[in-house]
Amino acid sequence: MKSYRLVRGLKFLVLALVAVTILSAVVMSLWNWLMPPLFGLRVITLWQALGILVFSRILFGRFGGPRRRMHWRHRMMERWSQMTPEEREKWTAGMKGGCGRFEPQVPGPAASSGS
Repeated sequence: MKSYRLVRGLKFLVLALVAVTILSAVVMSLWNWLMPPLFGLRVITLWQALGILVFSRILFGRFGGPRRRMHWRHRMMERWSQMTPEEREKWTAGMKGGCGRFEPQVPGPAASSGS
């Protein structure tokens, strides 16, 4: 059983190293293709591309995945399910004025100019 875990762990490690190498090569290729001609920057190596990836991870967080980006949606769905119909109606009415997905508010007859 221990040897199975060891083999599985080694497979994961090799796959992770291959993925990081491919991702670094993609970053290096894109950088070397775009940055020197556009901005006059130097060409970078594979190690420098890996450094850019690590630095971006430190600054901006995860490399991707739907879990973190969709967390707000899950929270909103929880809140929506706990609202009463009156609270939902009030929230929807409040969003109509500031969100482009709802119909615009039409001014009443007091706003129109008369002769």
